[in-house]
Amino acid sequence: MNFGTALENLKLGNTISRSGWNGKGMHVELRQPTDGLNAHLALKNVKGTFDTWVPSISDLLAEDWQAHAEITAG
Repeated sequence: MNFGTALENLKLGNTISRSGWNGKGMHVELRQPTDGLNAHLALKNVKGTFDTWVPSISDLLAEDWQAHAEITAG
């Protein structure tokens, strides 16, 4: 799927990932605003920790996005 569809899945509470990513278990999730922190995208990396994430141009133009119903809050 494209990033636009993937973004809509994030808004529904799903996680997303790219099939081209090498890291097993990596995904992006939408974090809702809490305690003065604005909504943001978080990337679960291969170490199992989360970082804020901004998609690259390659990510925005990719067609290999996948949605996953489960969400793992960090």
